[in-house]
Amino acid sequence: MIVSASRRTDIPRFFMDWMLNRLEEGYALVRNPVNRAQVSRVALDGRAVDCVAFWTKDPAPLLARLDRLERVSPAPWFVQFTLNAYGSDVEAGLPRKAALVDTFRDLAHAVGPERVVWRYSPILLGGAGGRYTEEHHLRYFDTFARKLEGSTRACRLSFLDAYPKIAPRLEALGLHGVPQGRKAALALRLAEIGSAHGMEVGGCGDPALAEAGLAGAGCIDAALVARVAGVDVRQGSPAEAGACRCAPSVDVGTYDTCANGCVYCYANPGARAGGTGVRPARDGAPWRLARYDPASPMLCDALGPDDVVTERAMPALPKATLPLF
Repeated sequence: MIVSASRRTDIPRFFMDWMLNRLEEGYALVRNPVNRAQVSRVALDGRAVDCVAFWTKDPAPLLARLDRLERVSPAPWFVQFTLNAYGSDVEAGLPRKAALVDTFRDLAHAVGPERVVWRYSPILLGGAGGRYTEEHHLRYFDTFARKLEGSTRACRLSFLDAYPKIAPRLEALGLHGVPQGRKAALALRLAEIGSAHGMEVGGCGDPALAEAGLAGAGCIDAALVARVAGVDVRQGSPAEAGACRCAPSVDVGTYDTCANGCVYCYANPGARAGGTGVRPARDGAPWRLARYDPASPMLCDALGPDDVVTERAMPALPKATLPLF
């Protein structure tokens, strides 16, 4: 099975010590975010884990702990590194872009460009003075692509999904999605830029990407997992426009724990829009952060008397048959 760490929070940036402890001890407890009395015990040993997909906007803490990660990881891993062309009005808690570009390059140098995927996601427009335009994205995407040339082989795009729970804070800042009729053309231009710098650009989950011929890859991409981990993974059908192409995975994160402060993020619904972007619900940080314990089997949480713990099925993936030529 593939472990996702995590779509729900930024584990490499904020909780890498917890993740390393979990890998070392061979399991994690993960609460069902809908039925909260249900808790899964997720095995994290070599018999259960075929690959680990890390998601982050700043993997500097992961990079600083790379030796330990390589020692305790039960399986090969790769990093999805989100690097966008937004300021602190949209991504309030991130380092400066120059520092993030340096971290990207350093990580790729350490582990290889195959294992670092650039995510340019989500693409949105508007903001104060209408600063985020299609031209803005094209200009800065080109700047990033030039700086990251040789440090990655793949870039994954996505467009803004304005979930109802985040819509009020987007509206407060004048942010909105790319019109459906403009998405394919913009995606194609971004793909041309990426290709010029040695990057295969694609994505899934949006009919516009299928229209542009860029929907052949997932975020957790089966072909990438096969190359990195040597296992065969099923993924969504390319025949269905807008279908998710991501390989199945088990997420070990917890919602309401990320302090990146991104206004578009569905994982922190308690955040509210303020004059400079997102202000998390309590004292400048998501409320669950106060419960962080690197030694706990559950991220920013603990078992209660009414919780029911069950073993999560973690079927092993078959070995991949890689082409000879």
